[in-house]
Amino acid sequence: MPANKNAMTRYKILDELLSSRYHNYSLDDLTEEVSKRLADMYPDTNGVVRRTIEKDIYYLEYEGPFMVEIERYTVPGYNKKKQKSFVKQCLRYANPSFSIFKKDLTDDEEYLLSEVLTMLGQFEGLPNLDALEGLRLGFRKSCKKIISLTKNPLENSNLFGELFTAISRHQVIELHYHRFSDCDTIFSLNVHPYLLKEYNRRWYLFAAAEIDEKLLCFSLDRIDKILPLPSHKYVEYEGDINEHFDDIIGVTLYSDSPIYNIYFWVSDYSMEYVATKPLHESQKNIRGEQESILRKKYSSLAGGRIFRIDCKFNYELIRELASFGKELIVLEPSRIQSEVYSRISEMYERYKCILEKCLYN
Repeated sequence: MPANKNAMTRYKILDELLSSRYHNYSLDDLTEEVSKRLADMYPDTNGVVRRTIEKDIYYLEYEGPFMVEIERYTVPGYNKKKQKSFVKQCLRYANPSFSIFKKDLTDDEEYLLSEVLTMLGQFEGLPNLDALEGLRLGFRKSCKKIISLTKNPLENSNLFGELFTAISRHQVIELHYHRFSDCDTIFSLNVHPYLLKEYNRRWYLFAAAEIDEKLLCFSLDRIDKILPLPSHKYVEYEGDINEHFDDIIGVTLYSDSPIYNIYFWVSDYSMEYVATKPLHESQKNIRGEQESILRKKYSSLAGGRIFRIDCKFNYELIRELASFGKELIVLEPSRIQSEVYSRISEMYERYKCILEKCLYN
């Protein structure tokens, strides 16, 4: 066995990579990926060279206790920088279910897995869920749901699972989608998928376009199908993608929008509802001198409570503020106040037109 303190760690990484059927790893790809993961675990490491990985694979195949069967195969590749096609020789386990570190579950692990599967079963299309459900875990599973999640059924029930797999396996995909305004025209785009996010009973995919790495949002209702592209190199998202949602309500991202300090009054009827179900995580109850100044300025608004949220402007923000009708009044700033007023005014004009027609008919 090679005398190297990182040898077993490298074997674990290689075991995972060689088991994958979602990527095509050449020897250079394996070297790069092992080096990257070692650097994440041991920042002071110098990485590994191709020769080290060659020796590790030879050991796994012929010298060690594992004697694994590794197959070599070729796939077409494309170098985006050089704009040149090539043939890549790749390596993987001949048996996709094989692992040198596979072991049986303990009783506690089996019980926990059984309970988790009960909850995950409420989602459709998750990869390998049917196979996991078929495991004889040895425990009686509850027939009743303990946790119930509201969901909007998808026409393509496997789509969620396919996207989940693509994200978890760091796989570039070809996305086929349509616009709500033009259902008959199908567009396609290669993307790096990063996140599945639920908002207001609808699921969204956030992904970067392969062509320019611009972050895009797709409603799953608009996605017709996806095709995995295992030969394309996946680009990780730098940082935490969830930070994009810290300053917004919903999913629409306007990077050029400033963060507004939005003050709004809520009536006695709705104030406890808003207090216990904040419009945004930044929501604060305004008291003391600041409340006195605002109540003096807007003296026609009796009772109720004044709140503040710090958000960027987007469609969902205005919709949420307008949804309370007369029970919520935006006080400041004027930009947000005007947007809500405009939305409500347009609604009023449409109702007025309908009512007038009914009256004269």
